[in-house]
Amino acid sequence: MTFLEILLLAVALAMDCFAVSIAAGVMMRKMQWNTMLRMTFLFGLFQAGMPFAGWLGSCFFCEQLMSVGSWVAFALLSLIGGKMIKDSFGDDEEEAHFNPRKLHTQLLLAVATSIDALAVGVSLVCLGYTRVPMLALPLWCIGLMSFALGLLGCALGVHFGHSIAKRLKPERFGGIVLIIIGLKILLF
Repeated sequence: MTFLEILLLAVALAMDCFAVSIAAGVMMRKMQWNTMLRMTFLFGLFQAGMPFAGWLGSCFFCEQLMSVGSWVAFALLSLIGGKMIKDSFGDDEEEAHFNPRKLHTQLLLAVATSIDALAVGVSLVCLGYTRVPMLALPLWCIGLMSFALGLLGCALGVHFGHSIAKRLKPERFGGIVLIIIGLKILLF
């Protein structure tokens, strides 16, 4: 793979992080650098780690992984998104159960948005990436792009979220985004 192809792959994988980060930024409503940095670090870590896990596992359970990976990602994102939508119809005074500031929520989102990256690891084996040092450039690019686009998404969500939040509750918006991402992973 050329460097340009690696960058395009990294951008494609990071788009889910970008979309989820926008929704999280809308829900946060103000810049919270601690939360944003931790969440986007986890996105980058998992987006880079999942291809590595797929690469490692490709010899052992390649076919099984490929057949269920998109269903697992769809199920996780749909469950999280559905819960967010359900919670958005509750009392405004009630504390939202989905909170992008919480570590367990960030971990769930990082795993859910990166499961489709497992298939990239299997693809890397097919492209001739047979040794760990060969993976360094693609994995670093994927991780850094996910981190950068995640930060940008959070900032955009916070900045433009006020107009969205007036028309649509942030939890509902975020839930819809997660379900759409899950459908995209399942169908494409």
